[in-house]
Amino acid sequence: MVKPDLPPLREVIARHGLNASKALGQNFLLDAQLLARIARIPGDLRDAEVFEVGPGPGGLTRALLAAGARVTAVERDHRCIPALAELGAAYPGKLRVIEEDAMALDAPALFSSRPHIVSNLPYNIGTALLVGWLSARWQPWWSSLTLMFQKEVAQRVVAQEGEDAYGRLAVLSQWRSTAKLALPVHRSAFTPPPKVMSAVVHIVPGEEPPGVDLPVLERLTAAAFGQRRKMLRQSLKGVPGSIEALQELGVDPTRRAETVDVATFTALARSLRKA
Repeated sequence: MVKPDLPPLREVIARHGLNASKALGQNFLLDAQLLARIARIPGDLRDAEVFEVGPGPGGLTRALLAAGARVTAVERDHRCIPALAELGAAYPGKLRVIEEDAMALDAPALFSSRPHIVSNLPYNIGTALLVGWLSARWQPWWSSLTLMFQKEVAQRVVAQEGEDAYGRLAVLSQWRSTAKLALPVHRSAFTPPPKVMSAVVHIVPGEEPPGVDLPVLERLTAAAFGQRRKMLRQSLKGVPGSIEALQELGVDPTRRAETVDVATFTALARSLRKA
């Protein structure tokens, strides 16, 4: 495929007056080499479907299209729509732009196959979107997640038990998926530079552990990490059957949630489902 000759992103941003909006959690990435590296993380995207949230002026969108993907981009900032339309014209039939709030969108209904989700997520809705995607019925409607977060959030996604960042988000991200930190991104790569560092997380679904209900696991982890300074016998008091499940599995009830690995939380959820 012959790649179109596109104007520099800075020129597009200036021409359309696209200053980043704090209210929308926007920080634009302009480094073409960095964007190309992010687009390579999911693997070969030639003719693959990709879902992108918050494309802004289209920096990552360019990289995804250049990699051969068919991109569906959801953008609520109407100022960005003309710039994205120009990009769509440069890649006929490869870019579908939907002007809507990603939090209110029925994204799975947009696809006939399982897309890769690749996004520099708006900081103010990134975690909420991730939890929603992780809570999808199994098998998930997506093939992989390649997502830019604040570094602190990225560390919470990939953390292991015993680490300061380990918590509910790590368990939900890892109980039936593999999550890894794929690429650190310095704050200076953004326009305007945010106050914090960022990182790209890559999540790939695996086999669903048998006998586990996600609502049970969500209720269990919400209780355990909602009072993380307390022992499990205290924090899980409100979850019927949990103390018995701890005893059944030989888990010391005086332990705290941050010392319990993902596999043990999964086993606890399985045991509670049987109760």
